[in-house]
Amino acid sequence: METELSSAEKENVLIQAGGCSVTIFHHLGGKMASIRVNDRELLQTPLVPYAPRTRTMAFDEGDASGWDECLPSVAGCTVETAGGPVSVPDHGDLWRVEWSQIGKQGAGGRDQGSACANSATFRAECFSLPLVLERTVKLAEAGEGWQIFLDYKLTNTGDYLMPWSWAAHPLFLAEEGDRIVLPNTIRELRLEGSGGARLGKQGDAVKWPLADLADGGVTDLSVAQCASTGVGDKLFAGPLSAYENWCALERPQAGVRIKVSFDPAATPYLGLWICYGGWPDRPGPKQTCVALEPSTSPVDSLAQTGPWSRTLSPGESYSWRMHVDLEPI
Repeated sequence: METELSSAEKENVLIQAGGCSVTIFHHLGGKMASIRVNDRELLQTPLVPYAPRTRTMAFDEGDASGWDECLPSVAGCTVETAGGPVSVPDHGDLWRVEWSQIGKQGAGGRDQGSACANSATFRAECFSLPLVLERTVKLAEAGEGWQIFLDYKLTNTGDYLMPWSWAAHPLFLAEEGDRIVLPNTIRELRLEGSGGARLGKQGDAVKWPLADLADGGVTDLSVAQCASTGVGDKLFAGPLSAYENWCALERPQAGVRIKVSFDPAATPYLGLWICYGGWPDRPGPKQTCVALEPSTSPVDSLAQTGPWSRTLSPGESYSWRMHVDLEPI
């Protein structure tokens, strides 16, 4: 007996290479809803059922899962532009809007309800600021593992100088004992936020990997904890050197090492969201994940300016890339 597909499943885009697949919901913010290796899910699963988003809802009102793109800000804020003040919503615009697919998918396509290939390109328009993002996702086998390549191009379609910031938002599932690995030259992070202020206050310097706790204890930030600990911390590394262009999550029980690589010349900061049952604050299911987030900025808010701040002139574009290695361990 066949099971009827949900509307999300009918509209998804599947890219596949061997035993690895990536599912993209272009109608739900271009979300990479699933990365599966040999039928094992690597991304945070939905906290609530998938549903349409509004332009003003908070991120924790949605499914809070998978991999989204945060543009033009991570935090909700008001920014000043030549056209006046503009409100940017929580986690930006793009997770809320439908993305359009550009052209045909790469080689290997088939039509079985969902399209299947090894690459796909999408386009999305911000609504708070006149910015358009194109993203190509390609999946390839690499030895005994796989690589996911992501190419981005951002264009200012407006009539005046436009501020922007971007962060990848891949929520990788984590289990107790998994390990976050950073280049050994990274020994200090900047704190953006910490549930219960366990690591201190926003802007504090936090040692890596052995961090001092506000209560006088010490914790190893590189080792994932169980969901009952209620941890929810956001930190930033950077600006990063050319040799500090990667980070990884080692998952022995899942048999995979997830390595994220990027170009520090284009995205010189790395955000780390480590959540072991500590978010969202509302009642109900919690995230248990580690997000490895290449970023243009060391802060979540576009309104917080500094040497990292970016602008695009009318008609100007900016391109960057990153990739993810999925290596068996």
